[in-house]
Amino acid sequence: MVTRPLRFAEIVAVGSELLTPFRSDTNSLYLTARLNELGLDVRGKSVVPDDRATVAAAVRAALARADVVVTTGGLGPTDDDVTREAVADVAGVAFEEAPALLAAIEARFARRGIRMPSINARQAQVPQGAVALDNPNGTAPGLWLRIGEQILIALPGPPRELKPMLEVSVLPRLRDLCAGAVLRRRTVKTTGRSESHVEEVAQPIYTTWLQSDPVISTTILAAPGQVELHLSAQGADAAGLDRALDAAVQKLEAALAPAVFSVDGRTLEEVVGTLLLERGFTLSAAESCTAGLFLGALTHVSGSSAWITGGVVAYANHVKVQALDVPAALIAAHGAVSEPVAQAMAAGVRRRLKTDLGVGITGIAGPTGGAEAKPVGTVVLAVSSPGDRNVVQTIRLAGDRATVRRMAVQAALDLIRRVLTDADYN
Repeated sequence: MVTRPLRFAEIVAVGSELLTPFRSDTNSLYLTARLNELGLDVRGKSVVPDDRATVAAAVRAALARADVVVTTGGLGPTDDDVTREAVADVAGVAFEEAPALLAAIEARFARRGIRMPSINARQAQVPQGAVALDNPNGTAPGLWLRIGEQILIALPGPPRELKPMLEVSVLPRLRDLCAGAVLRRRTVKTTGRSESHVEEVAQPIYTTWLQSDPVISTTILAAPGQVELHLSAQGADAAGLDRALDAAVQKLEAALAPAVFSVDGRTLEEVVGTLLLERGFTLSAAESCTAGLFLGALTHVSGSSAWITGGVVAYANHVKVQALDVPAALIAAHGAVSEPVAQAMAAGVRRRLKTDLGVGITGIAGPTGGAEAKPVGTVVLAVSSPGDRNVVQTIRLAGDRATVRRMAVQAALDLIRRVLTDADYN
């Protein structure tokens, strides 16, 4: 019988195909979200092949760390479906036949007008002490087994079978055992700073939370042009956890401003879209190196037609001249990748499309085209706003061509955010 509160969970995904480039484990994401809602903190995930000894070893290792272990896959009728046997090995028990299960599997085949293959009979073999979980969408029943103070749950791999089983047969049981457990999370999103720069500022702050009550755990996640701080706290007092996390977020916001752009889960393009909408501004863009990726990012946001008017992909210099009124002499004097040209692009598209803001993006994405004065990764961003006010910024980005282009889009979005909020953009 489980007498202590359940706090931590691990997931073991079983399937040799998941260790190839052709299949990925998506069940773990769904399971993590649902387990988190119960207050269970998923501390580990592993993917193992269809090998009985390997599956058993992974489950044993997970049980050494977690209160709840969930396996997915390997409950089918074929020889490579070994999770059932591995569970029995871990529990140290034999199998017993469940006549009701066998009858249900036979009836499922009968409803389809076909005979049940003999190999399906092994799916009616249940490890002693385990509860078989009904599977209305397949022949593989799940398993619920208590091992000492811990819970071991085996679920089928196909999502159309796993999800209903989890919702109907697993979560209600776990919910009773997790009563009073709460897990709360917050995410602080920043841009314009490297991971090490964010860590340099945030680390002295978040290390103090490891001795606080409640304890707040912090993880840093970096992506091109963006660094996120993920905060989590676990306990029984939901309101207290929320207060502690909100105070922690405020400290990080104050320390990292103006790099923080979101504490409510919104993307940078959603934040920029909201700012444009609040101010009643429209926006157009002239893109060279990003070739439409910038407007593409903004138009991912539902309702973006309220603030996006249109744009020009001005890849060639003669398009900059003809479509954006960039003086040819300006390009000749400074080069296409320069602050004067970016400013002219932003002002030209704003005038041509009659918008409140115009954005100009030009750069060298590579891998060719760089020079000593303007190496690959040089990107120039400009924003033209009412009254012919111009903001321009030259940045140096690292990475391959795709990365430079993605980071240029992120930097352009952030420049607009800072212009609209009167934040420091240097």
